[in-house]
Amino acid sequence: MHQHHNALGLAALSAVNSAAEIAKTAPVEPVTLVRPHAAARAARFFVEKFPGRSMYAVKANPSPDLLQVLWDCGITHYDVASIGEVRLVARTLPGATLCFMHPVKAEEAIHEAYWKYGCRTFSLDSMEELDKILRATVQDTGENAADLTLCVRLRVSSEHAKYSLASKFGVLPGESKALLFAARQAADALGICFHVGSQAMTPDAYVQAMERVRAAIVEAAVTVDVVDVGGGFPSTYPGMEPPPLELYFDAIGRAFESLPISYSAELWAEPGRALCAEYSSLIVRVEKRRGTELFINDGAYGALFDAAHIGWRFPVTLLREPQSTVRDHPFSFYGPTCDDLDHMTGPFLLPADVQAGDYLEIGMLGAYGAAMRTQFNGFGSANTVVVEDEPMASLYVELEDERFASNVVKL
Repeated sequence: MHQHHNALGLAALSAVNSAAEIAKTAPVEPVTLVRPHAAARAARFFVEKFPGRSMYAVKANPSPDLLQVLWDCGITHYDVASIGEVRLVARTLPGATLCFMHPVKAEEAIHEAYWKYGCRTFSLDSMEELDKILRATVQDTGENAADLTLCVRLRVSSEHAKYSLASKFGVLPGESKALLFAARQAADALGICFHVGSQAMTPDAYVQAMERVRAAIVEAAVTVDVVDVGGGFPSTYPGMEPPPLELYFDAIGRAFESLPISYSAELWAEPGRALCAEYSSLIVRVEKRRGTELFINDGAYGALFDAAHIGWRFPVTLLREPQSTVRDHPFSFYGPTCDDLDHMTGPFLLPADVQAGDYLEIGMLGAYGAAMRTQFNGFGSANTVVVEDEPMASLYVELEDERFASNVVKL
């Protein structure tokens, strides 16, 4: 097939590429498959259906190519958590609005983000952080900046999420009043933000967090201009099939409308996983089989960090022609490094006759897969191919089909 490079620097084969076709070429190293159409579909969904502003959480996948896809589909605001992410987004998307949503930042990072890159939105969860922000943004006149949006992060429960984010950040209920009042005095716009944890499996997670927001507003008696519900919007994985995202949006919208906030207040969200999980998958080769253990050429120090360290199960499929007719069996994986920690327990369901030399596709790795890669032990691959087949799982395909059908009816 003719090979070319697109404007974003990804090596792309012809438009008919699929995972199966790439497996036929017998690649020696892992191959990352990216599906711009899947990320675009997810972005359009959030832009059209979330009842507020969706800003992409860059940490989930910082690929410049992905950032461009999201921008082209209407995502204009980006949740950055480090000066490195600030620089990356500013370089890739000069027109993007940057929101520095890490509650504990280096003062130098705040200064650079504000003065060099025009960042005006910062999160915080302590008086110390508020003081830091004000020092880093003080004007030549000696006065405090008059254009800051300050988002006070509340600590909320992660009980409904598959990965907790409840212990590291967030001001406790008894401490929010003083911080909200102080931030209100310093801010042009005052926000409240929270994070229910990653892969929240029920809309109730947001409803409960919004009650915490209500209590904090009432206690502090401040005017709030922004409510940011953070991330946690789920994707679909084996054993983790969430309800439709519209139910999350409806619950959040109702809770937001009932808050005692400014009539012109804005609702924000920070989707990461939900925007990029379907963007990427991985083709790996089985190098050895030992009983129900498969030794593959990517692993915990590559794109499968979550599978190893927090037991995440990803969809897998055997890329073999003709397809195996043997029933599925649970397998675990070992990655290519010499480290015993390079182990993914799964279980990953594959035909029982899988063997060395077979190729597998591991799906739904757009979120945190590429972002967590290392070159440990000399392993790692930069082979990336654009494909146009569908991701192995999707929250959006049926919705896209429904929209297409409705358009056909209208015509």
